[in-house]
Formats: sequence, structure tokens, C-alpha cells
Amino acid sequence: MIKTMPATRRKFLSYSAALATASLTQAAVPREPGVKLKLALNAYSFDKPLMAHTMTLDDVIHFCAQQRVDALDATGYYFPGYPKAPPDEYVYNLKRTAFLNGVQLSGTGVRNDFAVPDATARKRDMQMVKDWIEVASKLGAPVIRVFSGRTRPEGHTFDQVLEWMIPEFQECAEYGKQHGVILGLQQHNDFLKTADETIRVINAVNSPWFGDILDVGSLRTNDPYQEIEKLVPYAVSWQLKEKVGYGTREVNTDLKQIKSIIDKIGYRGVLPFEALGTGDPRERVASFLQQIRTVFAL
Repeated sequence: MIKTMPATRRKFLSYSAALATASLTQAAVPREPGVKLKLALNAYSFDKPLMAHTMTLDDVIHFCAQQRVDALDATGYYFPGYPKAPPDEYVYNLKRTAFLNGVQLSGTGVRNDFAVPDATARKRDMQMVKDWIEVASKLGAPVIRVFSGRTRPEGHTFDQVLEWMIPEFQECAEYGKQHGVILGLQQHNDFLKTADETIRVINAVNSPWFGDILDVGSLRTNDPYQEIEKLVPYAVSWQLKEKVGYGTREVNTDLKQIKSIIDKIGYRGVLPFEALGTGDPRERVASFLQQIRTVFAL
């Protein structure tokens, strides 16, 4: 009698094999060479007024139109009822506002955590990601931003956590494929701290519907510009921030160096930027936008 290996054991072995060979494969985004950029604003730039309900996502769309910004990354936190999916009426009205003002909805995002030992909690967050994949599809947004995990759990190795995380991302990427939405993994100096760690996850997931949200401000372990250069081939979107980090030290982002890297490697797509800090967010965003336009000639 031939014994059949249990399905759970087969899955475990396949994930382990994927992790073992991830660094040997290349899952770079297939795109034409050269550079073609569209500016996008990340809604998190208006986090305080949005959370205080003194501003709405419709207001942010009008701001983008006034500033001639091509697109908006409409973070899920600012939709009614988050983390639950918002009503279709709200989604479609926002989509209409964006279309009539010539603003593309380039993405949305949620705050999941797949680096927790509790399988029930991971499944709950996976369902949230799936729900928001459907929201992104209804918005016409081609990318949804997701995370790995908030911290590295004590008592577990990096590889052990990847064995939880990779199948969750694979299932979400497959769901994204069914709805025409790409998953973008934002490395956030959380569970993932380096470009190599991020690339390892992307290669292990091994899906054309899974790539990187290149957060320039969260690569703090090594030289940030070398890390950015490693990640550009895997980027499906960005978070271009005012500051980059060297450990706990922050300095102004060298936009000319970012442009040089993009020109060298090539990138086609949206380039979302995010302006944080104190002061009037409208003034702060407009100021950072002008700096970007000056350097990138956009």
C-alpha cells in the first residue's frame, strides 16, 4: 500500500522549499525599461485632520486636483467603519469624485499583522485584507498596501515566522489576482527591516500579483540609498518621504539621489509621496511637492 502524505505536511514542505530557494530566484516586476512617473499623494499626509474628521477623503481629492497631483493613495484607515469594508455607496461616490476631478485612485491600504503566533488572529487579518482587496477593486485602485508584522515575536526565529506569513500572503495574492488587485508589501522597519529580508518574502510568495511598496523612510539598518536601489526592481508603488533614517537618526531625503537611482534602474508607475511633521499639512504637502517637482521635473 502506498501511503499518501497529509496535505498539511505537503504544504509545510512546499513552503519550506520556497523559503530555502527564495534568495536564488528573481521576482522583479516585469516592465518596459526606462522611467515614466505619475505623482501620487499618500492620504496619510493628512492623518490628523482626517482622523479628527475636519477633512474628508473627498477634500483630499480636491486638494490633489488643485495641486495637479495625478493620483491619490487612499489609505483604508480614513474610510467609514475601518477595518470593516465601507458601504458601496461611499466607495462609488469617492470613485466618482476622483474621476470627475481627474485624479486616479492609485491604491489603498490596511494595517494587517501576519507576524503573530495566533493563527486565528492571522486568519482574521487575512480576511480583512481580502475584504479590502474587494474595496480596491471597486475603487478601480490597482494596488493594496499590506504589512508583514509589527514586531519580531519573542521565542520564534525569522524563518519560523515566514512559515506562517508566506502562505497567508500567497492566499491573499491569489485573491488579489481574482479581483485584479496587486498586493504591495510595505517594509516598515517592523518585522521586515532590510531590503534583503523584503526581497526574500517577495520571492518566496512568488506571485506576479505581489510586490514591494518602497518606503524610503523605513530602511534604517543599512545605507538607505543602497537599500532603495535593491528594492526598485520589485516596487509596485512607493512612499517617498521627507526623511530617510540611519538607525534612529533622521536626515532630509536626498531627492536627487532617489532620482538618480530611478533613472539607473528604471521604474514606470505612480510615485506616491508622504509629508509628515508639524504645521499646516496643506502647506507642508505643497512644499514637499514643489521640491519633488523641481528635482524630477514633473
